[in-house]
Amino acid sequence: MRKDIKLMALSPNATLLVTIDKDGRALLINLPRRVLIAHFNFKAPVKAIQFSPDGKWIAASHEKYVEIWKTPGFNREFAPFVKHKTIGGHYDDILSISWSPDSKYFLTSSSDMTARLYRMDAPKDYIPQTLTGHRNSVLGAWFSDDMQNIYTISKDGALFHWQYRTRAALMGDSDEEDEMEIDGEEKRIDKEQWRIAGKHYFNQNGIKVKSCAFFAPSNLLVVGLSNGVFGLYEVPSFVNIHTLSISQHNIDTVTINRTGEWLAFGSSTMGQLLVWEWQSESYVLKQQGHYYNMTSLSYSADGQTLATGGEDGKVKVWNTTSGFCFVTFSDHKSNVMAVEFAKQGKVLFSASLDGTVRAFDLVRYRNFRTFTSPNPVQFSSLVVDPSGEVVCAGTTDTFEIYVWSVQTGKLLDILAGHTGPISSLTFSPVGMILVSGSWDYTARSWDIFGRSKQVESFQHQTEVLAVAFRPDGREIATSTLDGQIAFWDVENGKQVGSIEGRKDISGGRKVADRTVADNAASGKCFNSLCYTADGSSVIGGGNSKYICIYDITTRVLVKKFQISHNLSLDGTQEQLNSKYMTEFGSKEMMDVEDSSDVEDRLDYTLPGAQSGDLSVRKTRPEARSMAVRFSPTGRAWAAATTDGLLIYSLDDTILFDPFDLEIDITPETVLEALEEKEYLRSLCMAFRLNEKSILHKVFEAIPPGSIDIVAQTISEKYLDKLLQFIGVHMEHSPHIEFHLMWVVSVMTAHGRYLKEHRGEFQSTFRTLHKSINRVRDDISNL
Repeated sequence: MRKDIKLMALSPNATLLVTIDKDGRALLINLPRRVLIAHFNFKAPVKAIQFSPDGKWIAASHEKYVEIWKTPGFNREFAPFVKHKTIGGHYDDILSISWSPDSKYFLTSSSDMTARLYRMDAPKDYIPQTLTGHRNSVLGAWFSDDMQNIYTISKDGALFHWQYRTRAALMGDSDEEDEMEIDGEEKRIDKEQWRIAGKHYFNQNGIKVKSCAFFAPSNLLVVGLSNGVFGLYEVPSFVNIHTLSISQHNIDTVTINRTGEWLAFGSSTMGQLLVWEWQSESYVLKQQGHYYNMTSLSYSADGQTLATGGEDGKVKVWNTTSGFCFVTFSDHKSNVMAVEFAKQGKVLFSASLDGTVRAFDLVRYRNFRTFTSPNPVQFSSLVVDPSGEVVCAGTTDTFEIYVWSVQTGKLLDILAGHTGPISSLTFSPVGMILVSGSWDYTARSWDIFGRSKQVESFQHQTEVLAVAFRPDGREIATSTLDGQIAFWDVENGKQVGSIEGRKDISGGRKVADRTVADNAASGKCFNSLCYTADGSSVIGGGNSKYICIYDITTRVLVKKFQISHNLSLDGTQEQLNSKYMTEFGSKEMMDVEDSSDVEDRLDYTLPGAQSGDLSVRKTRPEARSMAVRFSPTGRAWAAATTDGLLIYSLDDTILFDPFDLEIDITPETVLEALEEKEYLRSLCMAFRLNEKSILHKVFEAIPPGSIDIVAQTISEKYLDKLLQFIGVHMEHSPHIEFHLMWVVSVMTAHGRYLKEHRGEFQSTFRTLHKSINRVRDDISNL
């Protein structure tokens, strides 16, 4: 997408996905195949879009009109979207659209405080009924499953229940005549129409409804409020089933899954995503990013986990294969400036501007050591020695390096000598040398453990921003403010080469820049450096949208990665469009938000102020990378950027498997393949079919002599399923040796793959381990 995604709509059979950005530009995607079919522009911001339940139509809002489009097919066409008709009637932006279960009617709700009911096959003289009575924008309107009731919710917390009745039937006076005489004038007929049958209120003082969803089959209503609380109600009785506070901020989006058991919530302020199972009252998924920018990152020794520190004072640990954060430490009181894993053992260190360095135990998930200085200082950089015994941190205000013992927590030494803030620290991977980079134009090497306490100084032309050691410990790379990377021989203390990277990393023009990107005066430099695992290349990232990889021997730029193409970020464009420029500055910088957000923006900072309450006046984030690190495995690298934590990898996990295409996989064909003694094919087909009884039958029918060959030739795609099956099956089956032969064969044939991807197979290994231990205990008891 060109800008931030605002809306998504999925077809009822989950094959077509439409995503729309905030300008109204859309992508049509084939979801199972992950293929982009078409680009499309709705030419106005879209507030609501919905597929009809039969999948034939898409209804999308176009300001105060509804446009009905024919659902595109899977073929590439010149114009896949064909407009069926445009319907008007509302006086303000339409906020939601919902279809009746039979796809013949749809309801729209709008900021003009009304909801309207439309027919798809409406005759010429058809007048859609307007449902009025709300006192604020109507956020949602839905049909019940039997289409006898309509429910509408407004922003101020009012829920109206509508029924199709005569006024008399609604009052309960069914014996009253349909025709009434009014002061001798003509007779008025009390005809059937949608009328209010009940009004209910979420009595919350000054708290607005932000999002709502309705699940018709079980009459469940979910409401997300602006104070971070969601409520679950049963209608029409309006019984509160459940209320839970999940955030301190607006719940911006709510949705219910197809079976009605899981509720998903999103809060954009904190970047929170939550999936909640309401029947068992338990979390299915809970994820949250950093509130502001990430500042630093570090890989664990096996490359399976990543740690990041952020400006919100949190340290998060992520799984590199699944991309999920599995633990958050929020002990720091200020920005976390550096994080570092100990080379062996499950320990993570972090340094912060609050004047502490903390050590976290990744087995028990707790902060077990806190290192402080005699006088309060702010720590900006951190490094742990290869043995994990000593931790060093550099400061921004006293220009000293503090050295602590990890075992005792005592301060061992204070290294003074720099005359500027210390920007970066690194330990030699083999020796005992510490190298520090500082804004005083020098990098220094310190012999911490030796008696001589000698200090070698490497002089530069400008401020040193980052230092990195080559994996063999003989060379260091330093980056400076003028965009150069210098290489130094550590033993002899002399420079052996440099790379002029200023032109490579420069790029991207900010909205307020007076000059083009090439001439912009802002810092074109690398603020983070890292060697590749083999030491042949160096990777650098900085205050720009580019990350560069250089080959060290030839001093050549190998590849340049652009971290973001999102135009919502500042600095992703090379050229600005002059149509947005006015005499008062750029239109893109002006706070033009939709009317629904006006009351959220009422705040008391000065008009036009750039700082103040950042959450209220929206300043555009800038595309840049704060830290880059190479994985110890050499197969991937990660960058902490404005967009989040990005991981680039050589391992492509999508495996092509032609079994999908060849044979109709049914129980009969699986057993036929087994009879023909095609053991591998029948086993793979049984996994594909996933019927327990058939899988059991095929598995037991494979003769012990064929185990080795089947284990060697089975696709890596099925390893997880196979090992999981063996682990579970072993507990109940009497065939001990048979299972152990399978385990040995699989481990021998696919050992390297399993070791490289051990993060994915962790739960499978645990199951196997448990089963084998159990069998061993049974035998020893016997």
